[in-house]
Amino acid sequence: MQHIRTTRFGQRSGGASALLSLLALVTGGLLAAAPSAAAQQAGDPASNVKQLCASRAAGTMHCLALERTDVKQHRGITADAAPSGFGPADLQKAYNLPAGGGSGQTVAIVDAQDDPNAEQDLGTYRSQYGLPACTTANGCFQKVDQDGGSNYPTADAGWAGEISLDVDMVSAVCPQCHILLVEAKSANMDDLGAAVNRAVTMGAKFVSNSYGGSEDASDTTADSQYFNHPGVAITVSSGDSGYGVEFPAASQYVTAVGGTSLKQDSSTRGWSESVWGSSAGGEGAGSGCSAYDPKPSWQNDTGCAKRAVADVSAVADPATGLAVYDSYQANGWNVYGGTSASSPIIAGVYALAGAPAGGSTPSSFPYAHTGSLNDVTSGANGSCSDYLCQAGAGYDGPTGLGTPNGTAAFTG
Repeated sequence: MQHIRTTRFGQRSGGASALLSLLALVTGGLLAAAPSAAAQQAGDPASNVKQLCASRAAGTMHCLALERTDVKQHRGITADAAPSGFGPADLQKAYNLPAGGGSGQTVAIVDAQDDPNAEQDLGTYRSQYGLPACTTANGCFQKVDQDGGSNYPTADAGWAGEISLDVDMVSAVCPQCHILLVEAKSANMDDLGAAVNRAVTMGAKFVSNSYGGSEDASDTTADSQYFNHPGVAITVSSGDSGYGVEFPAASQYVTAVGGTSLKQDSSTRGWSESVWGSSAGGEGAGSGCSAYDPKPSWQNDTGCAKRAVADVSAVADPATGLAVYDSYQANGWNVYGGTSASSPIIAGVYALAGAPAGGSTPSSFPYAHTGSLNDVTSGANGSCSDYLCQAGAGYDGPTGLGTPNGTAAFTG
C-alpha cells in the first residue's frame, strides 16, 4: 500500500529571513596550486534563492536542494580559479576531517527520478578539485534503479540537481568512498523507501536521503518498512522550511541532519557556525517535536515526549553554500545549499569513521560522544520559546548536538 503525504515548504519570510545576511561566498578548494577565485555575489541572497524541485505534486516527497541564482555560472574545469562556493578543502578544514579516509566504504545516495549526466558531472567536480576518479569503469561509482537494475526512471532537472549536490558532497568529505546512486521511480515514499532498502541490500552501510514531506499517521509503518536497518547509518535532511518537523527526518531509526551558516574567521578553529534560519521562521533548517514517531532511547531532551529533530548538523545555508557541478538542463557550476547538502556531508563523515558494527544503532553514536562535536550556540529557525527552535549550549533542535569535529562522534 502506498504511503501518501503532502509535502511542505514554507513561504519565504522576506526581510526577516536569515538569508538576508549579505555573506560573501567563500571560494572552494583549489585545483593543484591555482589561485582562488573571487566569490561571486550580486545582491540579496534571500531574493536570489530558488528550490530545485519547484514542482510539488500532491502526495510526493520534495527534494531539499536550494540554488543561488545570483552567482555567475560556467561550464567545465577552470584551471586558473576555483568555482564559487565551499569546496572539499574547506569542508575538510571546517570539520577537521582527514583528506584520505573512507577507502573501502560505500555511501549510497537515494533520490527520485534520473540524472542522465550524474557520472560525467561527478567526473568534472572531482577533476576540478584534484580528487581521484570515481567512475563505473573503475568500480567507484554505480547507478541503479530501485530494483537494482538499469531501467532508470524519467529524467528530471530538479532531482538531477539534487543528485549532483549529493554525490558532490560525499566526494568532498570522503574522496576515497565509493558512491552508489539509487534512483527511485517516483518521489512517493514507497518508491523512495524501496530504494533505501535496495541500497542496504546491495551492501551500503551509509545511506543519505535529502527529501522530506509533512508528517502523517502512516510514518511509523514507513519507519519499520524502510528505515529500520541496524548496523547501517541512514542520514536524512531535516527540512528547509524553518521550525517544523518533516518525515523521514522524524524516523526514530535515522540520523536527522539540521543546518548551519558556516563562516571562516580568525578563531582557533578558523571557522564559526550559527543556525541557518531566523526567529521569523519560514526558511532554514527544520526542527521540532514529532507528532507521531516515538522518542529513541538515546535521546534525552525533556521538552519533547516524542522524537526530537535534529540530531547533528552541517552547513546548509545557501548564502554560505557549496560549489556543485550540474549540467542536466543547468549551466554547470552552481552554488547550492539546503539541508540536502548537510545530509550527504554527515553520511560521508560516518563513512570516514568506519563501518558500524552489525546490529548497532549509528544514530545513537553522536549522543555518546558529544565532546567530539562543535556545539552551535547562536541563532534560531522560528519563534518558539525553547531549544526546539533556538540554539544554545548542548542539544537544540536546529543543529542537534552540533557539527563534526573529526570523526570520533560518528563511531560506535
